[in-house]
Amino acid sequence: MSDSELNDTQPNNTVPDTQPNNALPDTQPNDVLHDTQPGSPLAVKKKKFPSWLVALCVLVLIVIGALGGYSSGMGQRYAAQDTVVSGQLDEQFQLGTQAVQAGNYELALQYFKGVLVADSNFPGIQAAYTDLLLRMQVTPTPVFSPTPLVSPTPDLRGAEDIYNTALQLLNTSDWDGALTNLDSLRKSNPTYRTADVDGMYYMALRQRGVAKIATACQDVNLEGGIYDLTLAEQFVGAGNLDAYSESLRTYARLYIIGSSFWDQDWLQAQNFYAQVMTGYPNMSDSSCQTATSRWVEATLKVAGQLVASGDNCGASDQYATAFSVNDPLNATAYPTATQVENKCHPPSSGGGGGTTTPTATPGGTLTETPTQEASPTCDSSSGTPCP
Repeated sequence: MSDSELNDTQPNNTVPDTQPNNALPDTQPNDVLHDTQPGSPLAVKKKKFPSWLVALCVLVLIVIGALGGYSSGMGQRYAAQDTVVSGQLDEQFQLGTQAVQAGNYELALQYFKGVLVADSNFPGIQAAYTDLLLRMQVTPTPVFSPTPLVSPTPDLRGAEDIYNTALQLLNTSDWDGALTNLDSLRKSNPTYRTADVDGMYYMALRQRGVAKIATACQDVNLEGGIYDLTLAEQFVGAGNLDAYSESLRTYARLYIIGSSFWDQDWLQAQNFYAQVMTGYPNMSDSSCQTATSRWVEATLKVAGQLVASGDNCGASDQYATAFSVNDPLNATAYPTATQVENKCHPPSSGGGGGTTTPTATPGGTLTETPTQEASPTCDSSSGTPCP
């Protein structure tokens, strides 16, 4: 079989071209895509944040930061200043303590006064200053010739008898007698009922100390009361006095400190007696002048100093403060207080020609008393109408 005949026997593998020109038909003419979602919104243009508002926010943050830094810096500065002042006061206090130990009381007084004026609540200053004043009041008596020492009569009683006697004296409030017997007992037999004797010592010293402070003014002994309470404290431990005894001792110290400024620094005296007034307004020393009366007098003295310096308004405030307490001393200051008040607040004329004059009232404050001008006498002949 020839090749041509063989080819005729093979199937035709040629695929007829069903797509003429080998091109796919364009289903979207003009190459334009149509919107298949009619009515869809157009893209919204984003608004730009105002630059001035950004600048303002940055400026506010800067100001806040600056103020915070300033406040922190000033706080650190004040803290450092307080630390320096506290260190200086502590140094003055230590120097005063050393002067007391060396017996140089006048120098110690200057140191302690400086601390008190700067900070009256400095730890330990009130107790140290009061103790110094007590030491300064004790003057040694010169001995011109030696005298033989007479030994006290020995107490030959037994410990039990001395103890019972001291107990009976305590029950009858004879504090001096009880302490005398306790001293004898402790000297003759130091180990006898130690805890009970210590308790009796505390009771006798505490009661005697309170009695010396809170008693009739003729018998008041503030310094002695403070001393007894301090001795009593040694039997119970520092800081363990009962509240009443502790308060009496504290305010007695303040009263004595105020007295030390009397006639020297009226403002300091006023300050310390104002503190005593808050706790024990009727506390006094042997002068029988209460803390309240001393405060009023010191306040009037401060007002007088302000008048002398030309500060009439400041003086008027001090007079008004003093008059808030009913005290006989106020009556002596009423005329001056009225003049000062008129200078500080000149009276203004009213519509009817009257004036108001501040007048001090006993036990009270300055009040304004209206005064009317005299009306003309009616006289029909002179043309003045009569009602």
